[in-house]
Amino acid sequence: MTKADISELKKLDPEDMLARIHEVPWQCQQAWQMARKFKLPQEYSDINKVLVIGMGGSAIGGDLVRSLVAPEARVPIIVHRGYDLPAFVDDKTLVIISSYSGNTEETLSGFSQALETGAKKLAITTGGELKKLADEKGIPVLTFNYRAQPRAALAFSFLPILCFLQKLGVVGDKSAEVDEALNVLQKLSVRIDETRPVSKNPARQLAGKLHGHLPVIYGAGLLSEVAHRWKTQFNENSKAWAFYEVFSELNHNAVVGYQFPPELAEKIVVVLLRSELLSRRIQLRYEVTCELLERAGVHYEFVDGEGKAPLSQMLSLVLFGDYVSYYLAILYRVDPSPVEVIDYLKEQLAQRG
Repeated sequence: MTKADISELKKLDPEDMLARIHEVPWQCQQAWQMARKFKLPQEYSDINKVLVIGMGGSAIGGDLVRSLVAPEARVPIIVHRGYDLPAFVDDKTLVIISSYSGNTEETLSGFSQALETGAKKLAITTGGELKKLADEKGIPVLTFNYRAQPRAALAFSFLPILCFLQKLGVVGDKSAEVDEALNVLQKLSVRIDETRPVSKNPARQLAGKLHGHLPVIYGAGLLSEVAHRWKTQFNENSKAWAFYEVFSELNHNAVVGYQFPPELAEKIVVVLLRSELLSRRIQLRYEVTCELLERAGVHYEFVDGEGKAPLSQMLSLVLFGDYVSYYLAILYRVDPSPVEVIDYLKEQLAQRG
């Protein structure tokens, strides 16, 4: 980028969201190290299910963990978004309350209800009312200090949960996978950061193809929630409409809807997130679905995960999507950081009791 380009970036990104994306590899390292040092009560291993309570950027970490470890986890992992605690919570449940600010209305409601149960409880936050209540009740709190929009602190809502599940014997040792993922993320970031010209930067190229179009993200298996993450990053960073679908469910409904209204076909770009670790049957579904998209006149693009292990495949695609959403925000000439409509919604809810 020229000096003029960098100057323009700074004007459009005064809160420096780009720096937060650059720091993703460092975030992951810090979050993992913090969680490894954190001591859990011995009785917390006596569980038969895990419930993660959160909203938005604080909940997606639980979603990613759930989809990552589904093939091996010895207990079910459920992510809950909402005010009310599920009725199944009991003394064999580990309830992880995740809120970046510690003041999320729905999350605090669920936490208050969890306090009335015998569940094992654990909080992840930067502070706020959640930390205050947890400290008062003697509940373990992993407190981290990282100034960012909640969605830009994903590593702290993701890797600690994975580490805690490892400590409790719910999943196997992930240390080697984390080491590989950190290496993959560092190399990938160099290849797609803002200093790389468009001609050599696939993330900037994809943002250009999505500019003025409606992104629809497809994922499968361990990439299902990565597709979800891409969708929300386009919403919050790029201030753009976006949707996501999951294989193979989308083959039982979404593919039938490609036909109408016909004028939408040229305005949609489907981005298919792929991994060589997906089963052959799922990979075949990708192939046939692309044939159907071609018939409908809908443009599509592939983005492949990197690294050998599932964690690297997942996190490399998360990072790639973060960069794409940032570049798309710049193309739309909007500041990627603020979420003014969410702030407005919260203010209105507070005023209306």
